[in-house]
Amino acid sequence: MTGNAARLQALKDVEAYVPPTVSFVGEEAPGQVFGENVFNKVVMKQRLPKSVYKSVIATIEHGVKLDPLVADAVASAMKDWALEKGATHYAHVFYPLTGLTAEKHDSFLEPESDGTAIAEFAGKTLVQGEPDASSFPNGGLRNTFEARGYTGWDVTSPAYVLENPNGNTLCIPTVFISMTGEALDHKTPLLRSQQAMGEQAERILKLFGHTNLNHVVSFCGPEQEYFLVDRHFFLARPDLLNAGRTLFGAKPPKGQEFDDHYFGAIPERVLGFMMDTERELFKLGIPAKTRHNEVAPGQFEIAPMFERGNVASDHQQLLMTTFKTIAKKHGMEILFHEKPFSGVNGSGKHVNFSLGNNELGSLFVPGDNPHDNAQFLVFCAATIRAVHLYGGLLRASVASASNDHRLGANEAPPAIISIFLGDQLADIFDQIAKGSLTSSKGKGKMTIGVDTLPVLPTDPGDRNRTSPFAFTGNRFEFRAPGSLQTVAAPMTTINTIMADSLDYIANKLEAAVAEGTDFDAAVQTLLTEIITEHGAVVFNGNGYSAEWPIEAEKRGLKNLKTTLDALPELITEPALELFQKYKVFNHREMHSRYEIGLEQYILTVGVEARLTAEIGATVILPAAVRYQTEVAVNVGALKAVGVEADTTALDEVSAPISELRAALATLKSALAAELPHDAWAEAKHAQDELLPAMLAVRAAADALEEIVADDLWPLPTYQEMLYVL
Repeated sequence: MTGNAARLQALKDVEAYVPPTVSFVGEEAPGQVFGENVFNKVVMKQRLPKSVYKSVIATIEHGVKLDPLVADAVASAMKDWALEKGATHYAHVFYPLTGLTAEKHDSFLEPESDGTAIAEFAGKTLVQGEPDASSFPNGGLRNTFEARGYTGWDVTSPAYVLENPNGNTLCIPTVFISMTGEALDHKTPLLRSQQAMGEQAERILKLFGHTNLNHVVSFCGPEQEYFLVDRHFFLARPDLLNAGRTLFGAKPPKGQEFDDHYFGAIPERVLGFMMDTERELFKLGIPAKTRHNEVAPGQFEIAPMFERGNVASDHQQLLMTTFKTIAKKHGMEILFHEKPFSGVNGSGKHVNFSLGNNELGSLFVPGDNPHDNAQFLVFCAATIRAVHLYGGLLRASVASASNDHRLGANEAPPAIISIFLGDQLADIFDQIAKGSLTSSKGKGKMTIGVDTLPVLPTDPGDRNRTSPFAFTGNRFEFRAPGSLQTVAAPMTTINTIMADSLDYIANKLEAAVAEGTDFDAAVQTLLTEIITEHGAVVFNGNGYSAEWPIEAEKRGLKNLKTTLDALPELITEPALELFQKYKVFNHREMHSRYEIGLEQYILTVGVEARLTAEIGATVILPAAVRYQTEVAVNVGALKAVGVEADTTALDEVSAPISELRAALATLKSALAAELPHDAWAEAKHAQDELLPAMLAVRAAADALEEIVADDLWPLPTYQEMLYVL
């Protein structure tokens, strides 16, 4: 196809769309399918010997070391259950440093000497696997020719059966490590950090009189924003296909300025996709709760219920995989990129964080008496201290070339990491800083003025959507993570910095009690100290205002605007010692994360730059020249018959064509530049040379899109992709 034939065909195909069969059959209630494909506690209780079941639950609930003797019994029961579910293969599922999900499938069938085969799945196979680790990012932890890597069963995250029209697979969540035991994945450090945080939290809870505690863990509720476009448009856009975002595209006449998409009625086709997706998520035990339209046209959100941090991370990865599969079934493509369309809101993955256990619930919930409220304030103070001391690490945990397009714009939190506490909690800490706590802003009542409506209770503080780290009533919401990334990285950082603050607080309180100081007085002194030393990180104002960066600098808060500003935070001496102290990362593992961050940045920008050059030269420039030629021919024809021709249209298109040619030449020169074999130098070149050159090409191309005749424009437009579903 030439010209805009592919674009026109895509529009016709969208109009001819026929929805697939409905997901829920009439006699099936959604609750019936929840967890039906999960080897959960209910299934284990039914199928495992009582002693084995108790041993496994002790590991899951109380953090007891896994008894290796139970593996054979669990493997046998898991195999029988999976075979009954139609599984033919099993897979150790792991999360390498690509940020994606990886798996290697093996058949249950083992050949016998008589030519038959039997289904086998031994305990040692459940516990450990050995996928090839040679081609995964490792940041210098191992040489490429050293291929051995190990997967290890994570008993705290349930196995599940993943359905496929061509056969089902038993999936076992695992860690992924090298021969030396160093982490090659995101799950291992997340589990390490959760253990470190839990140990320190339990020390404080014991000081508050709690005994025989269940293991304290972190909880996570990751919201997921995403865009949907018709797949015909997607396939007609090489930039979306290869980079996940549009590298070209003029602003449509109508964007999001009316705010009419936000929380509007969900389009029928999209709702069908959502319901289909939710059914699959329910079967996998993923507690999808909320769905709605987001701010930008074509943008939507799903939010699950809270789960243990490592399970929430696993489920988040599985959710993204499921979304991609179901979107194709409905003739759409899902875009998880943080900024797939310029000029409209990008997408984030807000990480709602809390810590606690089954007995105590969330430790970020105020209590009903002074003692419980003191405990609540101690854990809030720990968070304030952690974010103040390690804001740079939090920023580095969400750093990527794709998230750079989003952070700091008026759609996401700024790159300055601060905490929003709300009026009530901020007032309490302000009183503490002054030496006493005498009152609290409680909940009020909202009078609406309509007799038929009830009086509604109001919260003591509004929400601040511009804050990167906000207290929202019973949890903290970290709003900086990007929609494309795994939540394991920011969760690992949050757990670790919380472990440090909780350790500090436990040491202070234990020492005070040992010296005979009254415990309540020791708590009061500690809270005063923390809010005095670390209160600079608390900001309840507008994070988008021009004044905030100036104020933040005065407060000593870092403004790490780009990935290359943030990544060096990983290898500062305090960061290296922090992660080493709590056995989350050793120094080699930390340096590997830094190197991988640079590598991913270089690769991402490099691919986008090459795509920009290719599409600009082979798709957009030819279309513009065709239009220029048509206009020139018309002008020439008029002149040939003695008619005075208006050359405005010819001049109008010729100028941006010249600009496009010049910008393409600059970009190609930047791509061809010889650079030293140094990751930092390559990353700086990508940031300082490639990105500006790409923007110049785009500016000329987008200007042409608004000039070239529509019947010649080759790429699906923003107007079509965002509004035609």
